[in-house]
Amino acid sequence: MREMNDDASAYAGQRATAESIERGRGGGGLSVSDLLAKVMPGDASAPGAAAADADESADTAGKPAADRSPDATPSPSPSPSLSPSLFPSSFPSPDVDVLAAVIAAAAGRHLPEGHLSPDTDFFDAGGSSVNAVELVAELEEELGIEVDLDEVFSDARPSSLARNWARIPGIRAVSLPDTAVAHRTASTVEHPATTTVEHPPAEPTVTTQAPSAATTGLAPTLATPISPVPAPRALPVPPPRTPPLPAARFPDGAHAPHTTARREDLDQILADLALADRLPFTAAPEPLPPRRILLTGATGFLGSHMLLDLLRHSDAHVYCLVRAADEEAAVTRLGEALRGHLLPWSSEVRRRITVLPGDIRSPHLGLPDDMWNRLAHELDAVVGVAAAVDFLRGYQSLRASNVLGALTLAELAAADRPKPLHHISSIAVFNEVGITSMGEDDPLAHADRLIAGYDQTKWAAEVALRRARDHGLIVTALRPGGIGGHTRTGAHNPQDLSSGLISAFGRFRTVPAFRYLNAAPVDWVSRVAVGVICEPDAWGYDYNLTGVPNTLDNVVQDMALGGMHVRVKDWDEWRADALARLQADPIPELTFLSRVLQSPTALKLCEATLKGPAATSDRTAHLVEALGLSPAARFDARAQLKTFERLAEDGLARLPDKDDQPYLWFAETTEGSVRPTGTEDRADTPCAMNLTLSIASMHQLVTERRIDVRGQLLCPAVHPEPLTVERGDVWIRPEEGIPERHGLTHQLLRYRLLLRDADGGNWWLEGRKHARARRDIWRQTRALSVEIGREGEPALLTGELVVPADSYVRDQIDGIKVDPRLTSREKRAAKLTWLAWFGLEMGRGLLGPFTRAAADLLDLRRTQNPTEHNR
Repeated sequence: MREMNDDASAYAGQRATAESIERGRGGGGLSVSDLLAKVMPGDASAPGAAAADADESADTAGKPAADRSPDATPSPSPSPSLSPSLFPSSFPSPDVDVLAAVIAAAAGRHLPEGHLSPDTDFFDAGGSSVNAVELVAELEEELGIEVDLDEVFSDARPSSLARNWARIPGIRAVSLPDTAVAHRTASTVEHPATTTVEHPPAEPTVTTQAPSAATTGLAPTLATPISPVPAPRALPVPPPRTPPLPAARFPDGAHAPHTTARREDLDQILADLALADRLPFTAAPEPLPPRRILLTGATGFLGSHMLLDLLRHSDAHVYCLVRAADEEAAVTRLGEALRGHLLPWSSEVRRRITVLPGDIRSPHLGLPDDMWNRLAHELDAVVGVAAAVDFLRGYQSLRASNVLGALTLAELAAADRPKPLHHISSIAVFNEVGITSMGEDDPLAHADRLIAGYDQTKWAAEVALRRARDHGLIVTALRPGGIGGHTRTGAHNPQDLSSGLISAFGRFRTVPAFRYLNAAPVDWVSRVAVGVICEPDAWGYDYNLTGVPNTLDNVVQDMALGGMHVRVKDWDEWRADALARLQADPIPELTFLSRVLQSPTALKLCEATLKGPAATSDRTAHLVEALGLSPAARFDARAQLKTFERLAEDGLARLPDKDDQPYLWFAETTEGSVRPTGTEDRADTPCAMNLTLSIASMHQLVTERRIDVRGQLLCPAVHPEPLTVERGDVWIRPEEGIPERHGLTHQLLRYRLLLRDADGGNWWLEGRKHARARRDIWRQTRALSVEIGREGEPALLTGELVVPADSYVRDQIDGIKVDPRLTSREKRAAKLTWLAWFGLEMGRGLLGPFTRAAADLLDLRRTQNPTEHNR
């Protein structure tokens, strides 16, 4: 342990010396011999400089990154076009501290709190993607430079942004705003600097607050100083072993931006992985179903469903960690999240849970020491679902939630009684372009080929927890892919990438060419995950909870069956088209997708997702079978039906409607006569209708049982010229065929047409086909009783129109037309599906009256009631 400390301190000293030279602190314009003198501490030519640098390194070596001065933190490499070496003296760099304060002051105006510490991540403080875009626009105007939005998402700490931007030639000189000065002074008075003891995940230590807490250290610090107590010796965070290389080192483009991970991110990943080695060695937990479970992420989409499944399928009491200021706010937030996902929030649910206000990013989860120790002693399992899911943010911005949070849960699982840790990872650990397989035991992606910060953090967390397994900790990794909506309620996650893509497919009727979509409905993912948690024999393995992958053909056929014929495009063409549509007609609910499609970093994630292989899940399939759970099924059109309805309600998707190309249609001709209402002696007037009945999708039939109608009414009693159907609907077995007229007449079809004559007058027509317990069944399916009247007035005419027997089969069976864009096979499937569904519904309608009549004949009661007597 002492050797590791000595190594880290020595390296930090060398690093500080090198950085001081690079910054020009006494190194600008030095000769070769002077430079050598500065880097050779044993050389007598520069003893003063060497001693000063050694003192500085000693002061910073044992401190976390958050508590070092900005000058002591390595700066990300600038872009080639803005390299300071190209402009050695023309543009003096502004003061980094002042620039950081200016950026922090501007960022604070876009946050709920109204202010931001220079070392705090903008997104961790409550900023959103939209806020980031607004902030970038404001800073571009204030600083006079062009800001890359990806830089803000990559590391959104003002101090880091200032170190990057201070090197940009032409940046305007800035001064500290008065409000920032006042806030800075107030913060210093309110929170005087105190000694900070770093919080390693393996051993509980006491941590106090420095003037500005940073989320990018090992863990954020507590808000107020605590009286010192004996604590085990803490190791410093291993600093990055390789300084960032300037982009100019790669003029040939071999390491162009957005093709490999940033060097500083890789260094931080390696440093974070080393934290897992500090976890203590632990014994195996008792192989019993858990009775007390800590669950993080219960307010999220998957976590809320897992909470309900844990309560339904176990006797466990669940402790829910919720990010909130106090218990009341935490309970309120959890209840709103459950109701928002269409899940129950009842007294029984509240009885079996304990809500703990805390934060996954904080030491000890932000819990008081007594609660932490109590949980360490009482818990039987720790379930980590909480994660920051943002495909635009970088590793530095996400690591506090996704990596350090996972290590803190590992610390809790290893403390006191051994407990299994069930970690919700992601199939994103394989998101390397060109990877050949994604099996449960296959090697993960190469870290340097993961571009998106989300992918990097999920990879780092899972690899770090694999190291924890070497210390005896039982760690189960559960890897969902895309998490689709609930198959019964339609609840969905609007910010899920797969939901966004499916929404765009349905809205724009175009699909990018892809290999597989590894997605499964949330109810299946949640149920299998809970099955693993409650089955001790399943602990300690890796599971892919990806269901049955969808191919491109599957998606195209499913959407065609739903009346949404889509065109397949190349990925680049589809992306350009989708962006153009989203910019021309902005959809607030799809703003996040628009930003993903514009981010070079996020595009690599999309490319890996769409071009990757099918995920295999043999171990999961065997477990599901052993537990008697529902096997994985393809997330097809039927499974997505409710989700599509909710997506359409929320503005994310667009279901087929009357204005779209019909999916299937046929003609119907009726002939007959009408007479004035209430008269029997008046002569009948001939009347006929030439209609086209169509459906926009099978979804329309299944959910609404409705057919669209267009065509004309020819009735001289109404108008000498034909009347046009402005809007028409036919409902099949309306009201589930509820009987009329003493139970012997059942509704088969109901027509409702809105008509317009040549003079602009509006009319309505109401028609019904009935089933009766009589032998003329064939005629019952063709005869339509009609009433006609002016808009807003009672019926003026009544009569009967009948479909000629010779045209019924010719038009409504042989004459069925299907969308010409479908293949021959799809056309046959559409016709057979329609005929089978319609035939079944008509059969049920015709059977009802005969069933009722048969029941009456078998009724042997001696006295009939008045209704039966009338029959």
